[in-house]
Amino acid sequence: MSLHSLPAVLIELRGLSNAERSVALYVSDMPDRYRYQRGDYAQLESWIIQGATRLGLERLYRLAALLSGYRLAWVEECVSAVQEQAHAERFPKTARLDRAARMASIVSLDSPMSEAAKARGLHPQFDGGCPTCEGAGQVWERWIAPGCDWEEEGYEPCPMCPGPVSSVERVAVAA
Repeated sequence: MSLHSLPAVLIELRGLSNAERSVALYVSDMPDRYRYQRGDYAQLESWIIQGATRLGLERLYRLAALLSGYRLAWVEECVSAVQEQAHAERFPKTARLDRAARMASIVSLDSPMSEAAKARGLHPQFDGGCPTCEGAGQVWERWIAPGCDWEEEGYEPCPMCPGPVSSVERVAVAA
C-alpha cells in the first residue's frame, strides 16, 4: 500500500475536546510567544487542525487524556513522581503548554464540541495508574447520608478516574 492510497481522515474542530485542542496547538506551528488578537480565530483553528493532523487522532486522544489526568492529579495535589517525570518529558515547554491551553479555551468558548469529544474529555488517563485508587476504580469512603445521625462506610466510585484503569506506557510528543 502506497502513501497515496491511504484514506484521508477529515479532522473537524468540533470533534476535538478542549484538552485535544490544547495538545494540537502545542505541537502546531503556533509561535511560542503568540498573543491572541481579535480576528485571529481562524488562525487558531488552522493551527489546531495542523497539530491534530501532525499527531494523528489516536495519538492526540491519548496525549490529551494523559494531560487531563496530570492536570486532575495536580489540582488534587497527588501527582506522583512517575506522572511528574512523564509529563515533563512529554511537554518540556511549560510556557508553551500553558499558552496552548489558554488559546484552546478561547476557541472552545465560541466553538461547539461534539458529544464524542465531550465524552473523551471525561476519561483522563494516568501514568502509573490513578493516584487515588491505584487503578481499582473505587475507594473506601465514609459518609453521612442526608437526614441520618450515623456514619456509613463502603466503596465509592473513584472521584478521579472513570473506573478500573490500566497504567499507561510513556508517550512522547515532539515540540
